[in-house]
Amino acid sequence: MAVTDAAIDRIKDMIITGELAPGDRLPKEADLAERLGLSRNSLREAVRALALINVLDVRQGDGTYVTSLEPRLLLDALSFVVDFHRDDTVLQFFQVRRILEPAATAMAATTMSDADIAELRKILDALPANPSIEQLVANDLEFHQRIAEGSGNAVLCSLIESLSGPTTRARVWRGLTQENAPSKTLDQHYAIYEAIAARQPEIAQAWATVHIAGVEEWLRQAL
Repeated sequence: MAVTDAAIDRIKDMIITGELAPGDRLPKEADLAERLGLSRNSLREAVRALALINVLDVRQGDGTYVTSLEPRLLLDALSFVVDFHRDDTVLQFFQVRRILEPAATAMAATTMSDADIAELRKILDALPANPSIEQLVANDLEFHQRIAEGSGNAVLCSLIESLSGPTTRARVWRGLTQENAPSKTLDQHYAIYEAIAARQPEIAQAWATVHIAGVEEWLRQAL
């Protein structure tokens, strides 16, 4: 493993220093191994590891390329890790979400285009009068995702999306057991939307905090 780690570090250095740029093809395996002073097996293991976290893209019969290195790709590995959360840690994910999402909502209030804000309203209006829990959760996810994207910060957006896994389960649980949860959720969504549409970042942030903190407090009592 130490040899593989060294190989990973050397490829990483090539990318960080700009010797390999996003989209570049890596030299042939034999040439790269010789150049880095590594065995081909060690190099293969390093490439496999970096491909798993979306730093490299191995194309069968074509070669190995550096990916775009976009935050969405690189943070996708975080989603994989998050999926292993335990029930007793889901509250911690909500605490992180309470920190990130209100900030993203405030940013969205100043950066979202008028067209994107109009789409946000369409998402809310698309929910039927008596939605099922599944429809409510799907609508909730899309609403928050659009706001995260509207923040204009790709890293922040990717981090928030990475937290959707554990929080989705809690949303369903809350919808099934807490009285008036669907109507309360929708009312808060409209309040967040109205603040964004009015270009009021402080109010949008406050409503987002209230919305997420309410779920977190319910969850704290339920666990």
